[in-house]
Amino acid sequence: MARSIEEQQPRPARGYIPPQDDRERFLMRHIEDLARTAMARGIPRYSAFLSDREQALAKAALSKAGCGCWRFDGGWPEAERRLAAIEPEGSWADSPLACVRLDCRAAPGAELPAHKDYLGSLMGLNLKREALGDIVLPPDAPGTAYVFALAPAARLICDELCQVGRAEVSCTAQPLDNLPDFAPRQRQLKTAAVSSLRLDAVLAAMLHCSRGAAAALIAAGRVEINHLPTENVHAPVYEGDVFTVRGKGRFALTALPGKTRKDRQIVEFFQYQ
Repeated sequence: MARSIEEQQPRPARGYIPPQDDRERFLMRHIEDLARTAMARGIPRYSAFLSDREQALAKAALSKAGCGCWRFDGGWPEAERRLAAIEPEGSWADSPLACVRLDCRAAPGAELPAHKDYLGSLMGLNLKREALGDIVLPPDAPGTAYVFALAPAARLICDELCQVGRAEVSCTAQPLDNLPDFAPRQRQLKTAAVSSLRLDAVLAAMLHCSRGAAAALIAAGRVEINHLPTENVHAPVYEGDVFTVRGKGRFALTALPGKTRKDRQIVEFFQYQ
């Protein structure tokens, strides 16, 4: 696909989006309270696991509280779901993070569980989503998964989980200081040319469908941008946005490399597995 060689102007970026509902406002107040308690008493405080949208809100809340002694931690370097760790200088406490190794034994010829199977089985234990971090399936260890979770959830998984999909599973507590070296995630990057950076145009390219079909999904309330629902087919999209389409999957817009000779915008994206 041909690209223009013109100097690219600085690309617009999506700015901070303030809390949109009571749940998000409560989250920000909670993070502020954690930060103020940690700073006033000199003790560490930790949130539950946060999505990328919730991490943006937490970062704003920590800034508002004037807190500089924090970090995000998901248990491994490429973690997507992470907790906010607020740790004043000189304080020390056991982290609430834990990891469980799951080893599946599928029947001969049967498929091994996929990510959605692991998540479904974990949620079947009545665990809340905020108690669970990433689920890592190393490509070099088929049938093995590493679940990052809050410590109470990790104990429940070890005690109660015995099956994932149709496969039997054994659970072992995995020390965080003895994790294997996970290979970097391999994303299958794709490119497409779109007429504009409007939600319906970009979504149609990602889903390989018509703009009308994409618009129908948006109007039906099945689409989120960065975990925020939208029914606006004309909504602008930006580099770094994540799109969740109920029943279709989740996609990330990773780059805007340039334009074709016909002045169509090139988008680079991948679908989460």
